[in-house]
Amino acid sequence: MNDNRNMILAVVLSALVLLGWGFLSNRFLPQPAETPPAAQQAAGTDAAVPAPQAQGAPAPTAAPAQLRPVDAVLGEGRRVQIDTPRLKGSINLQGARIDDLVLLNERESIDRNSAPVRLLAPAGTKDAYFATFGWTGDAIQAPNGTTVWTPSAAVLKPGQPVTLRWSNPTGQTFEIVLSVDNDYLFTAQQRVINRGSGAVAVRPYGLINRAAASVDQSSWTVHVGPIGFLDGRADYDTDWSDLGPGQAKRFDSTGGWIGFTDKYWLTALAPAGDPKLSASFTGTPSRGFQADYALGQQVVAPGRAAQTETRLFAGAKEKALLDRYEDAGITKLSKSIDWGWFEWFMRPIFDLLSWLFHATGNFGVAIIILTCIVRLIMFPIAQKQFKSFAAMRKVQPKLKVIQEKYKNDKQKQQQAMLKLYQEEKINPAAGCLPILLQIPIFYALYKVLMLSVEMRHQPFALWIKDLSAPDPLTPLNLFGLLNFTPPGFLYLGILPILLGVTMWLQFKLNPQQMDPTQQAVFKFMPWVMMFVLAPFATGLVLYWVTSNILTIAQQWWLYRRFDLHLSDTHPVKT
Repeated sequence: MNDNRNMILAVVLSALVLLGWGFLSNRFLPQPAETPPAAQQAAGTDAAVPAPQAQGAPAPTAAPAQLRPVDAVLGEGRRVQIDTPRLKGSINLQGARIDDLVLLNERESIDRNSAPVRLLAPAGTKDAYFATFGWTGDAIQAPNGTTVWTPSAAVLKPGQPVTLRWSNPTGQTFEIVLSVDNDYLFTAQQRVINRGSGAVAVRPYGLINRAAASVDQSSWTVHVGPIGFLDGRADYDTDWSDLGPGQAKRFDSTGGWIGFTDKYWLTALAPAGDPKLSASFTGTPSRGFQADYALGQQVVAPGRAAQTETRLFAGAKEKALLDRYEDAGITKLSKSIDWGWFEWFMRPIFDLLSWLFHATGNFGVAIIILTCIVRLIMFPIAQKQFKSFAAMRKVQPKLKVIQEKYKNDKQKQQQAMLKLYQEEKINPAAGCLPILLQIPIFYALYKVLMLSVEMRHQPFALWIKDLSAPDPLTPLNLFGLLNFTPPGFLYLGILPILLGVTMWLQFKLNPQQMDPTQQAVFKFMPWVMMFVLAPFATGLVLYWVTSNILTIAQQWWLYRRFDLHLSDTHPVKT
């Protein structure tokens, strides 16, 4: 009996640690989310690309002295506009940099007048973040970060590509043909046309440069930072802290992609056709970061041309979109979502949740329906658990008598308990399976709700305007009437309070623990979990509250069926 309860306790505490560690570590062992201001100033001013790391990457040039506003930088020089249903921005013709990009369907906040999310920004600004393509070569004048390209059109639209062209004095013409789809995918065709008198050797490259680390926190359950799928595996191991100035992590791969991920956004370069490539993550001298690749050397004979193609993803990590690009040839792009241990289980849960959302039009309703479906699937198993609980509750007084009678002889106590279980036809381990099954289900849903950009800024009802954010109403500020935001460890909303109450009611319906330590743990656990889950996404807390309510209803119905009352578990005096 004690072993059974110890196992249940261990499983429940494992779930507590699973959720609580991320909460506690972010507060007491925080990761550096941003580069210090002085470093940001240096990083954001890179006028070109940093020093070479992947074989074939270009060298840097001088940087401006100070940061400037984005609008001021965008107002200078010549640009090609980007105009798609989901993207707005421009391409800097100096350096052929895609360095101005906002996501039209994503907003900075839930405020109606909130600006769209800016993903890319030009060099010389605080949050500089850009992508570019080019070539390096020996004994040839190749374009660089200061080259001014000539465009074939003023606007890049879906179905209307733009060719950037530049020629050197020795007869080589370099072209970058840029196209974009209706979502977040750019395609760059890099072409070298040799009209000179001799053969030339060049290496195509692509890179993404950013001035500072993401403001999103990276944790042991959610990877934020440098990311790639290279050499047949996803790299979640490289962190911002691994890439100090001059530090690099290099890869040799056949195909794949490389870039940077925030919690919801991704930039990734994926050469087409799975060629052999050299890639790297680099910490730049100005304390920024670079992800780059370089392809093998191409020898272009006189009168001939050579061409390569690369896809650039720059946008929100929508699962359906990532899957579609995977089907179109970008290997394992969906791995940019850090699914974790139960990916095989999380994907169908996400697909079902997404289908319910589109069917109902409300993500909160979809979460509630998903919870009901999960509980319905587990109903037969839960019935066995509750029947076991009901039987245990009925023999609780007898167990108490045995415990008191043999309190100084644990071996006889266990033998007497086992004999009682056999007489009453009770299996004390029957209650463990549903708890064990709930762990992967809850963890999978936790990851889906934490990482899903589809849930970002989705409202539910009443005061819940964003299911991806913590519950905004807390008694400490009189549920929003006072202009006061409590500190994180006291930020306790209505839904987390309901979580604590429903968990307490659920534990009250379970058999009383024999061990005083276990009794104390189960007595305080609901209120501990209430505080632990308070800063988590409201959608996750909504799932747990709904699950608790359904569990209570199922237990109550079963106990009425067995004509069992709470008074049946009161210990018998001996």
